[in-house]
Amino acid sequence: MAKGKTYKKIKVEAMNALDQINHNAAGMDIGGEEVYVAVPADRDAESVRCYATFTADLMRLADWLQACEIDTVAMESTGVYWVPLYDILEARGLEVCLVNARHLKNVSGRKTDILDCQWIQQLHTYGLLSPSFRPPDQIVAIRSLVRHREMLVRYRSAHIQHMQKALTQMNVRLTNVLSDISGVTGLKIIRAIIAGERSPHTLAAMRDRRCAKSEEEIAKSLEGYYKREHVFALKQALQLYEVYDIQLQECDLELERMYQEFDPADDPCLPPPSPRRSKRRKNQAHFDLATSLYYMTGIDLTAIDGVDAMTIQKVLSEIGTDMSKWPTVKHFASWLRLCPNNKITGGKVQQRGVQPTKNRASTALRVAAATLRNSDSALGAFYRRIRARKGTPTAITATAHKLARIIYFMLKEHQSYQDQGVEAYEQQYRKRVERNLKRQASRLGYRLEPIKTASLPQVS
Repeated sequence: MAKGKTYKKIKVEAMNALDQINHNAAGMDIGGEEVYVAVPADRDAESVRCYATFTADLMRLADWLQACEIDTVAMESTGVYWVPLYDILEARGLEVCLVNARHLKNVSGRKTDILDCQWIQQLHTYGLLSPSFRPPDQIVAIRSLVRHREMLVRYRSAHIQHMQKALTQMNVRLTNVLSDISGVTGLKIIRAIIAGERSPHTLAAMRDRRCAKSEEEIAKSLEGYYKREHVFALKQALQLYEVYDIQLQECDLELERMYQEFDPADDPCLPPPSPRRSKRRKNQAHFDLATSLYYMTGIDLTAIDGVDAMTIQKVLSEIGTDMSKWPTVKHFASWLRLCPNNKITGGKVQQRGVQPTKNRASTALRVAAATLRNSDSALGAFYRRIRARKGTPTAITATAHKLARIIYFMLKEHQSYQDQGVEAYEQQYRKRVERNLKRQASRLGYRLEPIKTASLPQVS
């Protein structure tokens, strides 16, 4: 080392990573047919056991863990196999640590179910596993139905495509004149075609008065070559579409009942949002969702620009209403994967960027951020400024991050949202730029002063 080399003093904290923290810990490797469980070697002659996944066997597994005086159990979040076992163990009073499978990478070598459960038990004993976030039971129930509702919407959309295919095979170009064949005009015409009507002008007369195309244009698109097999396929696609539409309505009724079971929030900061007066849009809830969400949280989150009741429902069904699970807003943004993940080595940033994620709350916030492109609000101005500098993908991520921060503080501080407007945001941004310029000029030994524009002489 060169002479005179100085060392940078670094504050080092003592690490006791190998101290046993959870003495009464068990580890599980869960499969579709068998569950392997490992407990400390001094608790039973057989420290590793294998149980079937039937309910009676899972009950015996829980009895054995209690007999071994186990307090906490770690398991992988593999598919949905862990759900019934998680519920049984939690009902028995055990602390269940649900761990991301990526955090359980074992050393290379032989891999068996027995070694996996022993490895999980060992890691959990030393406190090296971080539990995944799981909201309370009431939120979990709503989350299940919200995800189920999304599945119903996808399945119903597939049958719209089936109707489009049958119409195209008959050369009925209804999609050329209607933006959505599942609207009022489209469904009336399709039902009439199935009933046997073939006259283009008779079918076009069923046009809704709000339709942008005229009857002549619609009639021209309905001059098709109707064949029996295609009409039959169209009929079944319509029936399946209507079945899923009924299921969606029943799902919304069940969600409404679940929201009514929530204890109303204390001391709401604002009156509830006014009921919707406009016509319900497609795929929207069949009840007053905004009011139900208000009574659950005590604040009107739909007041945020770009965020509607469906978006808030998706976000709350994933994160719940208790923000104490995240110590700071930075922890919350990191959990949503809406902040950069800078990888630093040698004092230099080698890689940066947002980590990919399948977090449903993060996806919902990104979709909401994309709708702020033409919004006349402070959030819209922020989105356009970031998009002009760094492009659309970065602007969507940055705006979604800002939406997440707003939701976090509204739920934690129980405060309402007030939009400052575009002008106030632009003035605030201008002041920040001027302050940074003055600081930089002062650092370089200069002074920044505004230009005084002299009045021009008047021409006679």
